[in-house]
Amino acid sequence: MPKGSAYGQPEISQKSGWPGAVGSTYRAGVIHPLWEMTLRFEELVQRAERLITRLQRRLPPEIRPLARAVPVHCEAVPSEAVLAGGFGPDILGLFSGNPHGTEFSQSEPAPPQILLYLENLWDYAEADWPTFDEELRLTYLHELGHYLGWDEDEVEARGL
Repeated sequence: MPKGSAYGQPEISQKSGWPGAVGSTYRAGVIHPLWEMTLRFEELVQRAERLITRLQRRLPPEIRPLARAVPVHCEAVPSEAVLAGGFGPDILGLFSGNPHGTEFSQSEPAPPQILLYLENLWDYAEADWPTFDEELRLTYLHELGHYLGWDEDEVEARGL
């Protein structure tokens, strides 16, 4: 990760432009599209982290420690591996791994995790912050439900 980086955002030098970009230069007062995209993603990640922390504090006491135990990863969009698994490119979130309370399965060797696709959520929300917050809330709780072992019908019955 570059020096000065919180989420992979490099220090922006007045002389260098985006690291590794051919022909990229910084011009005073002009934001390179890659920087703008990275800055927006960083803002989405920070907002998602704050919202998830608040959501976890408001969960019933018996669920709260379970929610805090499963890692949440924020990604811009689904990886090629997720798409190859049959999910559409506009998927908003995904739970992978073994649900809580189940035995480790060789078919799911990865640890449990919740993936949130923030650029997809932002696009779905049509760049509206309140809509983004609500969709992030619903997506996180939906995927948390899968971690808790609820199938699609049970998650839907709970309004998630």
